[in-house]
Amino acid sequence: MTTPSRIENHQMAQRVSQELTPGRAVALGPGLPGLVPSQMPPESPILFLSEGGALGYQSAPSGQGQTVVDSNGQGVGMIPGGSILSTTDVAALVRGGYSDTVVLQPAQVSAQGDFSHWTTAATPPLFSPGWAWDLANAPDRVIAILPHNRLDGSPNIVSQCTLPVDGPRCVGLIVTDVAVLSVGEEGLVLEEVAPGWQSDDVAAITGASFSLSPNLREMSFEPVSTQLPNKVYSSGLAAIHDLPQGATVMIDGFAGPGGMPSYLMVALRNHGAGDLTLISNTAGVARVIGFGTPAGRLAIDHSILVDNHQIKKAVASFPVSPSPSRPSSFELALQRGEVEVEVVPQGTLAERIRAGAAGVAAFYTPTAAGTQIAEGKESRIFDGKEYILEEALRADFCLIRGYKADTLGNIVYKGTSRNFNSVMAPAARTTIIEVEQVVEPGELDPEEIVTPGVFIDRIVLRPPDFLGYE
Repeated sequence: MTTPSRIENHQMAQRVSQELTPGRAVALGPGLPGLVPSQMPPESPILFLSEGGALGYQSAPSGQGQTVVDSNGQGVGMIPGGSILSTTDVAALVRGGYSDTVVLQPAQVSAQGDFSHWTTAATPPLFSPGWAWDLANAPDRVIAILPHNRLDGSPNIVSQCTLPVDGPRCVGLIVTDVAVLSVGEEGLVLEEVAPGWQSDDVAAITGASFSLSPNLREMSFEPVSTQLPNKVYSSGLAAIHDLPQGATVMIDGFAGPGGMPSYLMVALRNHGAGDLTLISNTAGVARVIGFGTPAGRLAIDHSILVDNHQIKKAVASFPVSPSPSRPSSFELALQRGEVEVEVVPQGTLAERIRAGAAGVAAFYTPTAAGTQIAEGKESRIFDGKEYILEEALRADFCLIRGYKADTLGNIVYKGTSRNFNSVMAPAARTTIIEVEQVVEPGELDPEEIVTPGVFIDRIVLRPPDFLGYE
């Protein structure tokens, strides 16, 4: 009997492309995953992420310069709405759960979803999986793309990995040159076979048992049809319509109105959700300090939510006014016993938020060691100095402000109004931003984008006649 032909590498990549979600970040490891962008239509809204920091790229024409490269070191072109990240931001994006899908090339995959990366197999007795360790910890979906067998015919899909495991129980889908298998609680399931192949053919060259899907079918290589997402909402109230009672909400705010999402705060007041935990640098002191506020006017800040009895607790650095003669609304509510407060050093607050966004559960810091803020917290000595353990912060919703956005959610800020906005953006399940301008994808230079659109869920255009004062 003649052995059926195996599909080509580009066909494996085409099959993987069918699993991808428009508008979401897809992290690609080195090797075969680098072929996936070439199977997408031009300017596809899939935001491919390379370990070098390109977010939102496509295959480049042959001979194009290598100013921006993929994980294989090949020159690529940025799509409209793409942006450039630092290595730290790349790792945080993946670890923080903002990569919808990870595609990597293992040398082996076990029936439980363990994998050994091809770079580990290529460097015995050492192993150097590099970025594969980070990709293995992505909270969402991990897709493995690899040949079904080695050159000597031995299987790459096995009952147990014989090489060092770089990612335990993380692979959910396996695409090879003969089949597509899913990994579930009960083990491997054969979902698709390559043209001309039967399940018995696949079983004969696989090093692990599998069950057959009731919907077992032949692999398809149809091109993917995608549409650019549009994250712009008609109003602030429409954008926060599902913010629930009892939510934890991050809201930017310094001593003045610059950078504060005043329009969204008014929308939240009108929405009426209460019993909220507020995470902010201040809990509403701009209204009493008057910094940057025209004479005779009151800044719209967190105080309007306190006055409307919507806040139950604040986690903040400056929760009260620095002037005893001008107490803030939150301070008065605290004196009446209507709210709770957790005071956090400003730098620690920023780092707790950043850690939450980056998937880091906790960290040690020397800030406030030996003070009342450290009471009840774990401490350790490093190099003769005391450090205290601080836990990360995340929120259900985040309300922030930027200067300009494209419809995909890429954000540019103006001056020092950036402050906590860019730190908070990745640290919530749903992030809503108000901006002064909305442009089309491609109108923002990838080099000037501060907050990539993958962190932004909803955009609201601040009405031109809206003033952040009363």
